[in-house]
Amino acid sequence: MNNILLFAGTTEGRRIAEALRGQPVTCTVSVATEYGETLIEPAENIRVLFGRKNADEIAALIEETQAETVIDATHPYAVEVTKSLRTAAERTGTEYLRVLRASASEMHGDCVFVNSTDEAVAYLNGTEGNVLLTVGSKELAAYTAVKDFETRLYARILPVKESADAAFALGFSGKHLICMQGPFSEEMNLAMLNSVGARYLVTKDTGDAGGFSEKLAAAKKLGVTPVVIRRPTEETGITDRACIALLRERFPFNEQKTVTIVGLGPGGEGMLTKAADEALKNAELLIGAKRMTDALARYRKPAVNAIAAADVERAIRTADARRIAVVMSGDTGFFSGTKSLLPLISDLKPVVLTGLSSIVYFAAKLETAWDDAVLSSAHGRDLNVVGLIRNHRKVFLLTGGTWTVSRILETLVAFGLSDVNVAVGEDLSYETERITRGTADALLHRAFSPLAVLLIENPTPRRVVTQGRADEDFLRTDVPMTKSEVRAVTLSKLRLTRDAVCWDVGAGTGSVSIEMAETAAEGTVYAIEQKPDACDLIRSNMRHLCVSNIAVIEGTAPDALDALPAPTHVFIGGSGGNLKAIMEAALKKNPHVRIVLNTVTAETFAEAIGAIRALPLINEEITELHVSRGRKVGSYHLMTAQNPVYLISCEGGERDA
Repeated sequence: MNNILLFAGTTEGRRIAEALRGQPVTCTVSVATEYGETLIEPAENIRVLFGRKNADEIAALIEETQAETVIDATHPYAVEVTKSLRTAAERTGTEYLRVLRASASEMHGDCVFVNSTDEAVAYLNGTEGNVLLTVGSKELAAYTAVKDFETRLYARILPVKESADAAFALGFSGKHLICMQGPFSEEMNLAMLNSVGARYLVTKDTGDAGGFSEKLAAAKKLGVTPVVIRRPTEETGITDRACIALLRERFPFNEQKTVTIVGLGPGGEGMLTKAADEALKNAELLIGAKRMTDALARYRKPAVNAIAAADVERAIRTADARRIAVVMSGDTGFFSGTKSLLPLISDLKPVVLTGLSSIVYFAAKLETAWDDAVLSSAHGRDLNVVGLIRNHRKVFLLTGGTWTVSRILETLVAFGLSDVNVAVGEDLSYETERITRGTADALLHRAFSPLAVLLIENPTPRRVVTQGRADEDFLRTDVPMTKSEVRAVTLSKLRLTRDAVCWDVGAGTGSVSIEMAETAAEGTVYAIEQKPDACDLIRSNMRHLCVSNIAVIEGTAPDALDALPAPTHVFIGGSGGNLKAIMEAALKKNPHVRIVLNTVTAETFAEAIGAIRALPLINEEITELHVSRGRKVGSYHLMTAQNPVYLISCEGGERDA
């Protein structure tokens, strides 16, 4: 028959009910209160009843359901219920399984252990100071014997009308009555103990599943003395995991694992799609970042905290649960960890449920469109924020990691973008939601949440995308500079990609570095220059032309190249007689690097040809560039020749034999 009668009302009971969902058993779940009934989702094979029952009523229910096994997963302090269950099981000859949560060790030196509620009351009457009671509503009447209980005691109970009414009748009211549903994190316990000014915390030994560890940890941090009521009787039993394992062996469980990746949207409760809500209700286990699983505490599901894709995969494959929900913030298709996770679990054929992106939500709040904006994320990424804002009229940006709102604003102001308009969205969709608007400069010294969404609007974005900036664009001294026409051809020969990692050896004023950085907007340029005044000039040109993705390296090549990352592209404008060594250093880091060098002297030209012949370089091209510039003489224009320049390009590779 495979009929089971489960007495729940605890975390362990809910876990067992979840494990039985959809399995080849018929399970009747009995809970004490109507509120407890709402915590367990019914299913085709699971029926939920509520109401307290004595031994005779339990025996009748066993007969009615034809139960072969009675599972007692009631609270360790529900002594009378357990006694009735044992009696009814013995009377009907039904198998009885006691599920117990592990007891907390009494090796907590800062705790005061008592054997009963009366002993706790007696202890409190010998003390002074406020007390946070976390023992439930049933024993509250006994605590009215504590002297000045109306002003000293703060009771935390379930948000149930019956319990609240009883507490009011006893004299607990206003801020002295806290109606909240757990589980409570250590941070929540800290906040509560602080808010009531507690010197004592009264709790039962509810084990880890009952939040006992979190209570004690919070009390220890604040110097609050925990008063712990020991369990009333010594019992023997098995854990909920052992119980589920026993049932799995006894019945032919469907062991197929289903994985649903759930996009949670911005995070507020009302932002979940109906499909996401159903997936979370049906899940036996949640996997995700702690801040997200904590936000889903209302679903009362066990959780494993993992962020990296490999850690999430490991949690999925080692979990006992069959129905797993992996929770992702925002939209699963927008800068989400889903992209990294999917290839790792493709054999499990996961279902992916999209969520509402925080950027879509933010755009609606700002009453603006997002289809004409650039969407990007700085969360855990190395991003050229300045280039992004300088080149686009409208940018939506997710913050996070080292790229906080403050750092982004500081960077924009430092590179001359202080007048761009910024809207900052914090705690979107939560009660604490805040939207702040102003220029980058005006918001610079405000405090913002580390996780936020930005809309940055630049009314005058840079429109020119061709290479070969006018020489007049750059700040000049007597430091040599590659002229506009030569620079344009040089950059063309480099064949840069948007994410290129570039070396500019002998950077001079930084003119080539600047234009390399503008083209490789998602990459980085390393400007290597041995003269301190030239390095200062490069930095000045970076600020002057609003280009931030350049790292200025003061030193002499090739020694200064040792610590740099492998380049994809190298431009050599000055070698100081070390041309071959510089090319060798680049090839050592990247055997397929593309190299372009310019020279105006026959000696360097000869050195370059010799290096190309000696090193594993292929596809060499040599261009001699003659440029003449017009100058006005009276009413005429005369052409003045510039020095001819040799442009030599090549790339790493093995020559054909």
